[in-house]
Amino acid sequence: MGIREEVLCKTLWGDFFLNAKAKKIMKGAQAKGKKPLFVQLVLDNIWTLYDAVVTKRDKEKVEKMMTSLGVKVMARDSRHSDPKVLLSAICSQWLPISQAVLSMVCEKLPSPLDISTERVERLMSVGARQFDSLPERTQELKNAFVQCSSAAEAPVIVFVSKMFAVDAKALPQNKQRPLTHEELAERREQARQRHADRMAANQQAQSSAGSAQLSSDTQSTQPAVTKIPGGEGDPIQMESLAAVKEPEVEEVAKDTFVAFARVYSGVVRRGQKVFILGPKYDPAQGLNMLPEGCMASDSVPEVPHLTCCTLDSLYLLMGRELEELDEVPSGNVLGIGGLEDFVLKSATISTSPACPPFIPLNFEATPIVRVAIEPKHPSEMPKLVRGMRLLNQADPCAEVLIQETGEHVLVTAGEVHLQRCLDDLRQRFAKIEITASKPIIPFRETVVRPPKLDMVNEELGRQQKTAIIHQVKEEAPQSRFSDTLHVDPGGLVTITTPNRLATVGVCALPLPTEVTCLLEASSELVRTLEQVNMSLREGRSLTVSPRTLEDIAHLKARLAALLQGHKWKNAVEHIWAFGPRRYGPNILLNSVEGYQRPSVWQCLDPAEKGAEPCAAALRDLDNSIVSGFQLATLSGPMCEEPLMGVCFSVERWDLQQTRARPEPPSRAAAPDSEGAEAGEVVPEDGGAGLEAAAAATPEEEAGPGQVTRHWAGAGSAGCYGPVSGQLIAVMKEACRHAFQARPQRLMAAMYTCEIMATAEVLGRVYGVLGKREGRVLHEEMKEGTDMFLISAVLPVAESFGFADEIRKRTSGLASPQLVFSHWEVIASDPYWVPTTEEEYLHFGEKADSANQALKYMNAVRRRKGLYVEEKTVEHAEKQRTLGKNK
Repeated sequence: MGIREEVLCKTLWGDFFLNAKAKKIMKGAQAKGKKPLFVQLVLDNIWTLYDAVVTKRDKEKVEKMMTSLGVKVMARDSRHSDPKVLLSAICSQWLPISQAVLSMVCEKLPSPLDISTERVERLMSVGARQFDSLPERTQELKNAFVQCSSAAEAPVIVFVSKMFAVDAKALPQNKQRPLTHEELAERREQARQRHADRMAANQQAQSSAGSAQLSSDTQSTQPAVTKIPGGEGDPIQMESLAAVKEPEVEEVAKDTFVAFARVYSGVVRRGQKVFILGPKYDPAQGLNMLPEGCMASDSVPEVPHLTCCTLDSLYLLMGRELEELDEVPSGNVLGIGGLEDFVLKSATISTSPACPPFIPLNFEATPIVRVAIEPKHPSEMPKLVRGMRLLNQADPCAEVLIQETGEHVLVTAGEVHLQRCLDDLRQRFAKIEITASKPIIPFRETVVRPPKLDMVNEELGRQQKTAIIHQVKEEAPQSRFSDTLHVDPGGLVTITTPNRLATVGVCALPLPTEVTCLLEASSELVRTLEQVNMSLREGRSLTVSPRTLEDIAHLKARLAALLQGHKWKNAVEHIWAFGPRRYGPNILLNSVEGYQRPSVWQCLDPAEKGAEPCAAALRDLDNSIVSGFQLATLSGPMCEEPLMGVCFSVERWDLQQTRARPEPPSRAAAPDSEGAEAGEVVPEDGGAGLEAAAAATPEEEAGPGQVTRHWAGAGSAGCYGPVSGQLIAVMKEACRHAFQARPQRLMAAMYTCEIMATAEVLGRVYGVLGKREGRVLHEEMKEGTDMFLISAVLPVAESFGFADEIRKRTSGLASPQLVFSHWEVIASDPYWVPTTEEEYLHFGEKADSANQALKYMNAVRRRKGLYVEEKTVEHAEKQRTLGKNK
């Protein structure tokens, strides 16, 4: 056509058309009523071929088109009764998909040599460590990454992204290899020789018979059956052969695992001995523990997260097929066999122990649905354990856990994924009958602001608030801290330890929704921040990369911007800890007067690194406060589920002064580092469980809201002594009671539901969503079709059977797709009772209407064996209507 390739690439998509007379590409196809260039050059030709072959079945036109395209098809395809067979044969030669995909991969995917230096440093940075802080031998591997060299002296660096299960019969070494001409000729000669030996034996049997013809015939056939080795009629030999071959078939039939990997440097060879580096491997620790110049072939001492193995086999991944390879150079993707005992999900392989591990891959699908699994026959428990281990290794999105109760739990992404994992366990990995419990749906507990409207949309006065405080005061005497617990009308809970030595005051506040979402999304960054602070408290040096410091500073700035208002003044600077597990979406605030502790953001300000707590004993008991907060946020008071979006502010922390009893000279302790002599402490309440040493010199009394300086000897004993244990328990109970002093709510896990349906079944789709507590966000019509795209949210607890029900109700015209999205507060109060006059009039005195939050909470409490308040009718009377008496 005389058109340059560059011009055609720019104008193939868009409002352009080809002017055949001028042989030019012109703009304005839509305005002039012309076909776009892509339709003219591509789609028209495909449609013409389809019309000639399938629609009109014009053999003469098809022959001309095949001649012009240079395509030759087999006679059986051209004479086939189904025209689509001929169409497929023509298109597979005219437009082969294999060549198109291969050329696209070669032209569009970037070369391994184009890797940037920044990406290499990001790959090699272990956790939050800076690249410059890595050992020198580790930094030298950067050149091997950038060069992607296949030289003999280049170190081997391979990343295994996942493990996938393959049937052992599909491996190349287990397949039947086609015979060559020489092997076929040799086997024919062996068959001729066996036939000649058999004929000779028959003739010898016939000549040795001197009796009648019938008996000679019998004698000539029996030796062929019984005496000739390898004969087909020997049942005993066939049974023995079957018995010998049976275990071989069973051994070949089991699954094996192949590692999906990519070579970043060096040449991987079969039989090569390498290091397997786990995701938590530290190259600095490994180099210190290994001798200089240690290789994988040497006797290697035990190093955490480092093992040695031999690469048994290398495979070229050809779709379903696997081809054996002897070596693979850098820049290629390959499969590695024999690593199932060394790699769980992902790992790094290298010939150098200085190589850092790569960061494991993150998947969008979040495991949220869990079930407890047990074998139908208890004797098959070892098979189930092995099967779940294989499933955990084969599925990167599934998780296998063993709870404290001994239950084997399987965590999956959804209902369909759960069913697939259970089928794999039954049919592929465990091959036993299993019993699965009902799906266990996680919930979260939170507090909200006091509502301004009641259940009938009337403005609330002080009645609701009074009812909540009254409810907490009624429940308080049932606790074991009844004599030491005080709850004021403002929600501040004050508890004293049983030995009367410590008093803690805590109040709970709901975090803004934006702050909760930010903390949940930044959980890995908060975990890194906690690791840095722990290393600073222990006096260890940990160099953090500038990128991580920037992310921490950005997190602090965003928290400061979101926590605005009088009650959140300087709240970011007073953050004590995050929880649960020290990186969750809950905050512990330090509002105690006179207690200046190091900030959690001390890694951002070098001047704060040298800051010390006010006393060694106080620093130890500081950890007790944090431990109580972690326990409280891990299991809430509603149904023992983790808390989310709650801020606990410690308003008061008093440590009472004790009296020192004089000791005999023989038992007097030596002076400590501060020059104070230690003696046994006798508190005023008789020394209930106190075993720490008290300072002999008097100390200042502390007022309310201040921290009393404790005894000097508690630094060693107080950390694990009775005072610490009582303080942890008191802090946990204070957080739980402060939580109950606020309006409590459950949070449900929510799916994002994308549904494609026609206009005829739109009402049925809305009916199914409304029945299952779903909520439609928006809908839009797909252009050019009569299909609607519906976006909705659906609770995970209501999602089981949702896909089947919506297909049945719409006769298969609607298909949903569910993806875990977020956590959402359930609006209804599980503890709601009528408190206002309008509510009594509307709901009645019993108020026994359906409460969705209460139903969820009772189901979780019943599953965990907790107390459930239920009203059961013991002596019911059957009632009849008057209409039936006629």
